Amino acid sequence: MAKNEGPRPRTLRDDAFNLPNLITFMRIILIPVVLWLMAAGTPRANFWAAFVYVFAAISDFVDGYIARKRGLVSVLGKFLDPLADKLLVMATLIFLVYMGRLNLLGTAAVIILIGRELSVTALRTIAMSEGVVIAAGSGGKDKTAFQMVAILLLILHHPYELDYFFIRGMTNLSEVGVVFLYISVILAITSARDYFSLFVEAVEAKDRRLSAGAQQGAADET
Repeated sequence: MAKNEGPRPRTLRDDAFNLPNLITFMRIILIPVVLWLMAAGTPRANFWAAFVYVFAAISDFVDGYIARKRGLVSVLGKFLDPLADKLLVMATLIFLVYMGRLNLLGTAAVIILIGRELSVTALRTIAMSEGVVIAAGSGGKDKTAFQMVAILLLILHHPYELDYFFIRGMTNLSEVGVVFLYISVILAITSARDYFSLFVEAVEAKDRRLSAGAQQGAADET
């Protein structure tokens, strides 16, 4: 009678081809599509670029939901999901600067945002090496929301005429997008400060626990 060896452990190949990670791969593939449409520069191309961008952004929530619902959370997914998000945001922001849709102050805002993302990612990596987990705070989530809307409006770019209830006239979506971008920079700086404070507190708490444990061990030996 054959022994029940239990379910076969998942391999990296299995994880690469599960549905959530395939959606993440698709999100990465859509990045050059967004940039290609933006490069055309026409209102129609900008509309479709914005559509693909929103579709890619929404897929981030879809793959996470499927992974949790079906128990398909994997190490590969934990690596690819935030990587795809950062690639989408950074590539689009850099291309907006390249296309001249942001002035000098807007370019400085993009540099700050990218620097913040790299710094927080490095901080979290160091924290994990110390056995410390830093959860995303509300400030970081607010920053992401304003940033995503800012990018969407900057992609649409062209002025549009509004005729909706009491709102009438032309609106310049780029100008509104720049305002949202500046708000996201403020939130990026404050949330980065919060992450750094949490990191310091967590590391100090860990050191206190280790010190207390060492003292207790020495006391037990005596």
